[in-house]
Amino acid sequence: MTSWIPTWLHRLASPPTFFRVAGRVRPWSLGAAVALGAVAFYGGLVLAPPDYQQHDAYRIIFVHVPCAWMSLFVYAAMGVSGFIALVWRIKLAEVACMASAPIGAAFTLITLCTGSLWGKPMWGTWWTWDARLTSELVLLFLYLGVIGLHRAIDDPRQGARAAALLALVGLLNLPIVHFSVVWWNTLHQGSTVRVLGPSTMPLSMLWPLLTAVLASKCYYLASLLERMRTDLLALECGKAWVRTIAMAAQPSSRLPANAQVAISMPAGHAR
Repeated sequence: MTSWIPTWLHRLASPPTFFRVAGRVRPWSLGAAVALGAVAFYGGLVLAPPDYQQHDAYRIIFVHVPCAWMSLFVYAAMGVSGFIALVWRIKLAEVACMASAPIGAAFTLITLCTGSLWGKPMWGTWWTWDARLTSELVLLFLYLGVIGLHRAIDDPRQGARAAALLALVGLLNLPIVHFSVVWWNTLHQGSTVRVLGPSTMPLSMLWPLLTAVLASKCYYLASLLERMRTDLLALECGKAWVRTIAMAAQPSSRLPANAQVAISMPAGHAR
């Protein structure tokens, strides 16, 4: 009964099929992100009561925590796709790994900025070399390192494999970020939302936070699919399926320049 699953996955791993499926899924994912984000912010900024200690200053949590969780989630996804790319040489895994890096870097940067805004009234300083903050900053440098290494190598596939190896090494930082508040005496507060065990956050604050987390995941999926589609067009430039799309979309400015050049380039002369 399940013999169709490997066939379906094999077809999805084909760049033309993935490009088509991703184009259909992305609008739904983006729409879900917008709808869930609106519900989350209304619940967090309007319906949720003030905190008894931090008053309204805590409301930045509805941006800070989802971005912090996503900074780890995206890097873990980048590590998994990088491992698949290195072991099985699957092109889509390489593209997914590299497409995730800028998105994860953005989530990490927002985490650090919102953390500073939150820390100023709570700790009296914009920044401190706390274990959690420092390890999160290291995570940002890892993202930037993956992006820089990929762009520094002329061959895109060789660059993707080298960057994937760096991403795998950087996975060692994830448990440090997560458990830093447990392993060391830090200024950063401990976890108030737990997967295992009861959460200390009231339900009136918890549901908007979890909704914001779900919205951030939908946004990541939409952004990832869009970046992968764009990168696939550039990577497969000169292939017949890209030429067909480029001819159908001409003179669309949404296609990469090298994909538009492929219209007039014989397939045998493409890199």
